[in-house]
Amino acid sequence: MHRRDFLAGAGVAAALPLAAQAAPEVLTQLPAVRWRLASSFPKSLDTIYGTAETLSKRIAALTGGKFQIRVFAAGELVPGLQVLDAVGNGTAECGHSAGYYYVGKNLALAFDATVPFGLTARQQNAWMYAGGGLDALRALYAKYNVIQFPGGNTGAQMGGWFRKPLKSLADLQGLKMRIPGIGGQIWAKLGAVPQTLPGGDIYPALERGAIDAAEWVGPYDDEKLGFHKIARHYYYPGWWEGGPQLSYYVNLNAWKALPEIYRQAFEVAAAEANQLMLAQYDAKNPPALLRLVGAGVKLHPFPKDVMLAARRATFELYEAEARTNPDFAAIYRLWKQFRDTEFQWFKVNEAAYANFNYYVK
Repeated sequence: MHRRDFLAGAGVAAALPLAAQAAPEVLTQLPAVRWRLASSFPKSLDTIYGTAETLSKRIAALTGGKFQIRVFAAGELVPGLQVLDAVGNGTAECGHSAGYYYVGKNLALAFDATVPFGLTARQQNAWMYAGGGLDALRALYAKYNVIQFPGGNTGAQMGGWFRKPLKSLADLQGLKMRIPGIGGQIWAKLGAVPQTLPGGDIYPALERGAIDAAEWVGPYDDEKLGFHKIARHYYYPGWWEGGPQLSYYVNLNAWKALPEIYRQAFEVAAAEANQLMLAQYDAKNPPALLRLVGAGVKLHPFPKDVMLAARRATFELYEAEARTNPDFAAIYRLWKQFRDTEFQWFKVNEAAYANFNYYVK
């Protein structure tokens, strides 16, 4: 063999995933595993739905194709808002969803996604991976026969689409708005009528007048769903979703049955997908917002009285829930201490850097 032929072959081997290179020694001795993943999201939301496909492809690559996960969009296997139950009872071995969809089970599950006036995406990652959040939430999810992994983040979301402009807190009285989780409960305290709808049902509800307003994610996904064709007033910030994290849910029994090398592959793939989703949104949202504004969408900040009333109602709700819900109290105290410390640091340095660059000319 010529030296350059040998080097070319070595280069190909080096480019292969480590697990695939080790296949003759390790993977060939392991069982073929086929899982189903139930997503809460439609295929049209390519970035959110696509994050589960990223997980699936990476796991297959890392295990030489021995561990494969087939992704099902919302409604194909189970309805979008029943993913947690489906994973817990074994209908699907794993799922991709958001914890705040399931606050009807326990309000504390919202901390796995986001809560009003909470952490940014970067801070949420810090809390989950290094601040004790992951362990605290896994103790809660174990009650539902599930173990969860961070599975993507959109970054701070927009405040939503409104048929009519909001001039003050008074304009929220009786306003029907699609908004799930604790954010919905706060809107209710302010006089609105919140509704929880999966992504694919929002446009029809707006179109037929069943709701007056709707929040979803941000410019890129909102543009794809066409909300601007019906409601022209686009508000910011989404104070209830400062850094909403999605999660991969895995049935605990299925997880324990996995070979250790497959578990490692799942964790590595989940962490990669978690970071990639945020990067994609940070790249896709700016041009999408420019297109929406160019199409005549009107941007508005929420009135100050709405923001102040919402923050006051939020922490009143947290304190009240902590007095009666031990699960919520345990996670809330840990979360709030972390939040308060993080906010001090970000206020000193990160915010100063951002404000100078964004606003000083």
